[in-house]
Amino acid sequence: MGNNEQSARIIGHFRGEEMGPLVVAIGGIHGNEPAGVLALERLFELLAEEPLVNPGFNFRGELLALRGNLAALAAGKRYIDTDLNRIWRVRNSDPEQFTTSEDHELHELLAAIETALEESPLSELVLLDLHTTTAGGGIFAVTGDDEPSLSLAAEMSVPVIKGMLSGLQGTTLHYFRGNHFATSLPVRAISFEAGFHEDPASVELALAATVNLLRALGCVKEEDVSTHHDARLREAARGLPRLTELAYVHRIARDGSDQFRMRPGYRNFQPIVKGELLGEDCGGPITAPAAGYLLMPLYQAQGDEGFFIVQDYQLPSAY
Repeated sequence: MGNNEQSARIIGHFRGEEMGPLVVAIGGIHGNEPAGVLALERLFELLAEEPLVNPGFNFRGELLALRGNLAALAAGKRYIDTDLNRIWRVRNSDPEQFTTSEDHELHELLAAIETALEESPLSELVLLDLHTTTAGGGIFAVTGDDEPSLSLAAEMSVPVIKGMLSGLQGTTLHYFRGNHFATSLPVRAISFEAGFHEDPASVELALAATVNLLRALGCVKEEDVSTHHDARLREAARGLPRLTELAYVHRIARDGSDQFRMRPGYRNFQPIVKGELLGEDCGGPITAPAAGYLLMPLYQAQGDEGFFIVQDYQLPSAY
């Protein structure tokens, strides 16, 4: 039977009657992005209600939903000391030697995941990391470039970005794809960006993407998933490129010493041309080094990247 466990860290742990994947869903890795947490809380309400209205409902595998950065969520800030989504790597596990608030957060997240891995027979491990951005204009999924993760992301009916991991370090996706858990299970990992931080629709889009992931994995049956989830995602993705790849990352000083300022009004997937003025810093104007689509322009105080540029993915030429 399904089982909900509640704690500050754990939103819920739902266990199905049949063996299947362990899906680890994380919301709030960044504390100013609560939409993922709210979506997962709503999902567990739906999981509690579904058997009451649908006696044939069956869940295959397990869903472990976690709140990411508890201290930052409470403060409404991206992070307290350092970006939690840039420090996922093999590190000292002795709490007495932790130097940042995020060291403690990561330690507790990994403990919860490792406990779930130890307790049940599973077929695979799947990560879904839910985020929002400081700009509106589109939803998208980021994966490793492995075919299993890419295929799963494609089944979620959202735009997919290739190559993003090459422009970042220490993310949840890097860690899950890096064989750091004590398991021989196959691992897939996806991050989903559900839209603008403050847009209430981001909660519904994060919920829809999570439900579609569970359907694609076979955790829930096709007939048990409302079609409005697909409709909501299709509408949010209307007119967006389906598959793009990273072309450029503009890195900035975390301490703000370069005084980076993004020019106002940009949105996710907004087309830009080479040489377009995108921002300024203490060195002067910052222009686009390449044409493409602008992604995740920075309109908040905290962050390590000012913006990303992605381009339509070109299939390799046949030899």
